[in-house]
Amino acid sequence: MSTADPALAPVFAALADETRWAILVRLGTGPASASALAVEFPVSRQAIAKHLAVLQETGLVRAERVGREVRFAAVGARLSAVGRDLERLASAWDRRLARIRTIAEAAEQPTGQPAERSASGRRRHAESDRAGGRQAPSG
Repeated sequence: MSTADPALAPVFAALADETRWAILVRLGTGPASASALAVEFPVSRQAIAKHLAVLQETGLVRAERVGREVRFAAVGARLSAVGRDLERLASAWDRRLARIRTIAEAAEQPTGQPAERSASGRRRHAESDRAGGRQAPSG
C-alpha cells in the first residue's frame, strides 16, 4: 500500500549527507561551478565533484557547459517531486496515527460504560472499580 516512488530512495540517501544537502541548498540560490563551490565549502574540489556526481545521478542537479566551465544548478522539478512524495507520506502517516488514536480511545472505555472522572480528574470506570474490589466513591 506504499505510495512512495521507489526511485526516490537514492534521492533521500543523497540528501542524508550534510555536505550534499548544503551544496544543494547553495545551488538553489543560483548555478555555480565545482571550483566556485570548493571555495565556499571546507572540502576539496575533488570531494565537491563527487558530491555533485551523486546529486546529478539522482536528478537533483544538472550540469551545463558555459564556455570552458561546467556550471551546476538545482533541478526544481525534481525537488518538487520529492516534496510531493513527502507530502503523500506525511498524509499517510497522519491517517495511520488518527486510526491508532481512535482505537486507543475506544479501548479506554468498556462497551456501554461511560467513563467517570474522579475528584483528581482521572478517568475511572465504575464497573472495573467494583470488580477490582474497590468501592466507587460516594457522592
